[in-house]
Amino acid sequence: MPPTLFRRLVRACLAGAAGLAGPLAATAATIVIGPERQPATFAEALDRAKDGDEIVVLPGTYKGVTGVIGQKKLTIRGQGERPVILFDGKLAEGKAIFVVKNGDVRLENLTFRGARAADGDGAGVLLQQGRLEVVRCAFFDNEHGLVTSNAAGAELTVLESEFAHAPREVGGLNHLLYVGAIKTFTLTGSRLHNGFEGHLVKSRARDNHILYNMIRDGAQGEASYEVDLPAGGRATLIGNVISQSPRSQNPVLISYGSEGKRWDDNALVLSHNTLISEGWRPAWFLRVHNDRVSGMGEVLALNNLVVGAGLFELGALGTGARFKGNRPAMLGMLADVVTGAFELPPDSFWRGSVPDPRRAFGRDLAPKAEFDWPAIVRAIPADRVRWAPGAFQR
Repeated sequence: MPPTLFRRLVRACLAGAAGLAGPLAATAATIVIGPERQPATFAEALDRAKDGDEIVVLPGTYKGVTGVIGQKKLTIRGQGERPVILFDGKLAEGKAIFVVKNGDVRLENLTFRGARAADGDGAGVLLQQGRLEVVRCAFFDNEHGLVTSNAAGAELTVLESEFAHAPREVGGLNHLLYVGAIKTFTLTGSRLHNGFEGHLVKSRARDNHILYNMIRDGAQGEASYEVDLPAGGRATLIGNVISQSPRSQNPVLISYGSEGKRWDDNALVLSHNTLISEGWRPAWFLRVHNDRVSGMGEVLALNNLVVGAGLFELGALGTGARFKGNRPAMLGMLADVVTGAFELPPDSFWRGSVPDPRRAFGRDLAPKAEFDWPAIVRAIPADRVRWAPGAFQR
């Protein structure tokens, strides 16, 4: 697979960091482990690892592995076919398969599956403090896939990962991705599907960047909100497919500010998203709780494609929201919903009908990439002159 725009950016950042690291980079070691003698081998590797080291995990199933990651800088990377870290009756600190205490940690090419805790809040990964980067990982059948604390300085970046298959536990409110009141949350090129009662994405972060994802519950999904931003904050959603299942337990797709104001700076930008209701009942595509977020900043909605019956602009009533270039559609107007082709066909009359997103609101809100299957991003050519509403320009 050729490197995507975002992989190149990540590699450039890592290369720059390595250049600044000096002695730390020079002494970094690589520790390789295999699926035999588990979980002892993993525990030994984690105990041996020094700041700046890398643990390489060979393909296989690692049953009962848990870890508390306390290094200042550490990478844990699966090699080849994605290794599976499978819950087997215990969690680190009784909370998650991996607990990241602090520092700068990168998890790459790993699957976390089946986490269960005594209190019903078991997670694949828990970020308590510091910076966590999750790249090409998968979180399946966990009570919560990935969770963060409310550490004000923490940062979470998730790239090209998959979250799915919330347990069918009535009253469990299991969220696939659950972000606390941290500094920054970025979700890019990822796929979230098959929830149950809880939300697909829930974040109370101060700054939220949700870009080029497939947030679609699917035919069997029974999630509540697709995207929940209950504490407000600054939120930018560009180039996502956000689709509600016919079995959804709540008509709202995107909810903002339901718990009231937590942050001083509150604003919401939606640009070039494809918002879909796949059920028969009308959806509430956007709901901004303006009555609970005093001093609400700007609300902008540009060139979104709204598919199915329901409320969109009325969901931001009283916010002074500005809407431009948004277009309505029905499921039959998309290329092929059954196969996941959510773009408008080449002969759609909506293609070329929307304003240039690089200038429409006096700033550049154009998508720079778009989601591609199974969970990657691919760049959009920078010289594009005609734009289609929604997440896809292909």
